[in-house]
Amino acid sequence: MCGIVGYIGTKDAYPILIKGLRRLEYRGYDSAGVALINGNGDLNVYKAKGKVDNLCEFCNDKNVSGTVGIAHTRWATHGEPSPRNAHPHYSESRNLAIIHNGIIENYADLKAKLQAKGVHFQSDTDTEVLVQLIEYIKEQKQLDLLTAVQVALYQVIGAYAIAVLDKRDPNQIIAARKQSPLVVGIGESEFFLGSDASPIVEYTDKVVYLEDGNIAVIRRNEELKVVSILGEERELPVKTVDIDLGQIEKGGYEHFMLKEIFEQPECLTNCMRGRLNVEADHVTLSALIDYRRQLVNAKRIVIVACGTSWHAGLIGKQIIETLCRIPVEVEYASEFRYRNPVVTKEDVVIAISQSGETADTLAAVQLAKEKGAFIYGICNAIGSSIPRATDTGTYIHVGPEIGVASTKAFTGQVTVLTMFALALGEARGTVSREEYLKVVKGLSQIPELIKEVLKTNGQIADLARTFTYAHNFLYLGRGFSYPVAMEGALKLKEISYIHAEGYPAAEMKHGPIALIDSDMPVVVIATHNAMYEKVLSNIQEIKARQGRVIALVSKGDDTIAKIADEVIELPDVQECLEPLVATIPLQLLAYHVAVCKGKNVDQPRNLAKSVTVE
Repeated sequence: MCGIVGYIGTKDAYPILIKGLRRLEYRGYDSAGVALINGNGDLNVYKAKGKVDNLCEFCNDKNVSGTVGIAHTRWATHGEPSPRNAHPHYSESRNLAIIHNGIIENYADLKAKLQAKGVHFQSDTDTEVLVQLIEYIKEQKQLDLLTAVQVALYQVIGAYAIAVLDKRDPNQIIAARKQSPLVVGIGESEFFLGSDASPIVEYTDKVVYLEDGNIAVIRRNEELKVVSILGEERELPVKTVDIDLGQIEKGGYEHFMLKEIFEQPECLTNCMRGRLNVEADHVTLSALIDYRRQLVNAKRIVIVACGTSWHAGLIGKQIIETLCRIPVEVEYASEFRYRNPVVTKEDVVIAISQSGETADTLAAVQLAKEKGAFIYGICNAIGSSIPRATDTGTYIHVGPEIGVASTKAFTGQVTVLTMFALALGEARGTVSREEYLKVVKGLSQIPELIKEVLKTNGQIADLARTFTYAHNFLYLGRGFSYPVAMEGALKLKEISYIHAEGYPAAEMKHGPIALIDSDMPVVVIATHNAMYEKVLSNIQEIKARQGRVIALVSKGDDTIAKIADEVIELPDVQECLEPLVATIPLQLLAYHVAVCKGKNVDQPRNLAKSVTVE
């Protein structure tokens, strides 16, 4: 995934582009670059390996004037991170420049054909192939830029969001998308481009979300024009985005991740607002009202997701099966899309994605739609591709998540899945009134309970210093806590680069126990629930092998406190709601271990916020 920014208007483009790149840097930070057309008609491209700061330093003594430009922050796919592989890419004549998010799957074939015609390449990227192809078509057939882009994209196989400049026409940007997000912001005598709305909201709240196969013709002092690859005009609605600028700033926190961890009480309150009533005795989801028949009559639910969203899906499986008595399967979207899965018209497929742009999840949605399933989306990013592709769904409304390691989006997804299970269980008559009221009331109290858990931050920061040395971690849980253990292990891997695995506690004796020694910290979720005694036995087995135990226990548990090396107390909640409180200390533990190790918490190596390419 890469970040795209563009501007055309009356202001200096460079400061706007750089600020936009900083807001999109979570999407990729291997390299960055900018292309500007100045008043003399020069098309200047400046690129640097590494982060946006490196690009700014490189540009210190460069001519960065101009009121039209495009910029890019890269997550490398084809070609190692380097200035030559960074975007923007020139065409051979240097008349054109392009930026691109996505993958051109047939780039090798196109490149070979262009080389046979005498075209020379300067990089190892698939993106340069596209700009060279556009120029070749434009010059050979004497076409305008829009038509050349249309002809070129017709030959392309793959995913893309692109923006193209031609120095011979400094009043125009051509932009296009297929399976990669692209947003056009509409201001006063100016336009903005972004991979999402975060670089745009400072200047305008009016945006157009391009759809697959759309090409935007953005001309200075003219109306936005959108056409298809075949040239058919498209009418797209102008939407109003509601993003508080403060949500995409650190707000005094050292890292976005820490800010987003501490935002969770407010975020989950927002997630429940208008859905869980003030008396805390009823949940209403509009999707259940509008599509009651499809959801109530479902014979099976299949959840498709990737990464952290997949862990949320595992929790959702348990609570849906518990309250709704519908069989639920949880699939990695990346595997689901490449199998020939058995999906019928009686199935409901729930797609979970923070960004709403995850390539594998979007492809899984399209496959399930082709097989006639009813599609329900759970996403955070309003107007993104997955919500537009689904039959209905629910936004989690936790605000922009900038830190690459997902925190508030995870708890938001679990909260929505819990509300979905409650509403569907009530509609199906599969949950007793007593149990329904108990869970609804408990869910309403979660934001305040998370505030209580966040008070352990100092304790966990001290604890993290003790375990920074570790090379491996084991995370154990049972029932609803098993996916939380997996999520805790993923957080540690993502940002501290310590190897960690999450297991069901009962599976420890089937292999992982061989790893346990005095150098192996084991995080155990051991709250008072139906399997407490069994987890207690697992802890004793770990201690018998000199393992170091960090235990998450219910408040007042003295038994495990006498055995474990470290104890973090959690407030008492119903078992099905434990993931919402138990995940918080694991997020904090991963964060503080990574800080102690001097790692870049918000932008871990090799990762990007959402995977919009395969």
